[in-house]
Amino acid sequence: MKAALVAIGIPLFALFWGSALLFAKEKSKWSFVQVFGTRCLVIVVLTHICEALGLFSWMHWGLKHSAGHYLDFWSCVLGLTLFPVGYLFHALMKRWMHLTIIRQFQPVPPPPIAQSVGQFC
Repeated sequence: MKAALVAIGIPLFALFWGSALLFAKEKSKWSFVQVFGTRCLVIVVLTHICEALGLFSWMHWGLKHSAGHYLDFWSCVLGLTLFPVGYLFHALMKRWMHLTIIRQFQPVPPPPIAQSVGQFC
């Protein structure tokens, strides 16, 4: 169990720091959603570490209808929902902004001669 937590926890903490650096750089709402999602996933890993080590026993880790169960469950649901949504919309907005900038600087082609002559007749 502990080896699995380390195997999942290390990449997850790297993902958290990467999204935190992205938020520090860009400060967009979608990068914040991404950071919040990874924060929730980090909470999931930390709750499983606390369960494995027997910390905070008053949370009754692993029992149904306990505070530890709900903390773990809702952190997992929010993390697995918010991180992909934040990542997707951040990527879409970045692409949309890139395409908008390209369109602004493209020269407008002149109208064809046949259409301009037809307008005067």
